[in-house]
Amino acid sequence: MANQESKPKKGQSMSYGRRTFLKATAGAAALPYFVPGAALGKDGATAASERIVMAGIGIGNMGRGDQRAFLGRGDVQYVALCDVKKNVRDGMKNTVNRKYKNADCKTYNDFREIMVRDDIDALHCATPDHWHAIIVIDACRHGKDIYCQKPETKTLREGKLMIEAARRYGRVVSGGSQRVMGDYRRVVNPCWNGDKGKIKSINVNVGPFPKECNKKGEKIPDGFDWDMWLGPAPWAPYHPHRCSGSFSINGTSWRSFKDYSGGGMTDWGAHHFGGATFAIDVREFEPEEVIFHNDNGKKWATCRFPNGKLIHHQHPGQGNLHVIGAKEKGPSKPVPSYAGTGGIYGDFIDCVKTRKRPFRDIEFAVHTATVCHLFLIAYELERSLKWDTVKQQFTNDDEANRLVDVTRREPWVL
Repeated sequence: MANQESKPKKGQSMSYGRRTFLKATAGAAALPYFVPGAALGKDGATAASERIVMAGIGIGNMGRGDQRAFLGRGDVQYVALCDVKKNVRDGMKNTVNRKYKNADCKTYNDFREIMVRDDIDALHCATPDHWHAIIVIDACRHGKDIYCQKPETKTLREGKLMIEAARRYGRVVSGGSQRVMGDYRRVVNPCWNGDKGKIKSINVNVGPFPKECNKKGEKIPDGFDWDMWLGPAPWAPYHPHRCSGSFSINGTSWRSFKDYSGGGMTDWGAHHFGGATFAIDVREFEPEEVIFHNDNGKKWATCRFPNGKLIHHQHPGQGNLHVIGAKEKGPSKPVPSYAGTGGIYGDFIDCVKTRKRPFRDIEFAVHTATVCHLFLIAYELERSLKWDTVKQQFTNDDEANRLVDVTRREPWVL
């Protein structure tokens, strides 16, 4: 926030009228000046003192799209961006400056320099997955709200830490899966209005699993901070496939590899399992058990929730997001939706203003990622597992508990 005095007390709404032009122009009081009507909120524009001041971390493929979505909002003032690739920083800085017709956008190679800026209210993060938890938790500690791309976590342990940080510091933290609402209403609506009866289960077909990366080293391109890109991940030689931001999961992007992501199981899984948990209304829960099946060589798995509902992965004979319920009509209830205007981005901005929890609140997003991770671990060990949702560990299974988290390179520890 702009200063400590402007932060709301617990339980209060935040006022964004605090950035007055008196403060902004205090050092130039003796100079004549002209304040444009748009800056004062005339002609339908949002006054500068009322805008959410934003910055972005990770401005690659998805980050570029996120940046443009926030940049296009009149109630946002976009002031800074961070990326480990100089050409990306320079290109997207120009985009921001063209938008505002100035040269004010600041660029950074190290996200920690953005964190210490007290004029920034909110961030968006679209780094590779292995960075998400560190950046989200650091943002909360620095008093900043944050919109983080999916999958929000790379390990099971990270999720609880992210939720705790959001709650402890009173931050708005939104996950970034726009498809949960945008693509799956055809499944969600009949479940919530009772047409599917009392829901028993839903199936998700998604993959592939992540793989090891054994690419040989190549020369690091100029202007690319490779060590910072790796961050908490194990050291490895540079290879363009290892760090490509391509949406491919066929072994030519970071999304494919264990050190940085969970493969298709967490990448597309964040969307599909997000839609599944929303449809059968288990967003507020974590599974208590993951059941591994091997039917004559056909391997599939099931997560069982505390209320008895099931999410299957690759159930034989069932299509993606196939729902099974009782024949009689079930209870009907209104379907939750976005706040504000402008989809999931507008939902986040509206919640920054109102201090309400967003549609993809970090708790819902983490629970979705937990389903993905539980399935991955069950498949890796090829056995069923009990998950203690309070202790955040597997019951009586030391081997499985070693997979709850990963070792991180110094100084990037949690």
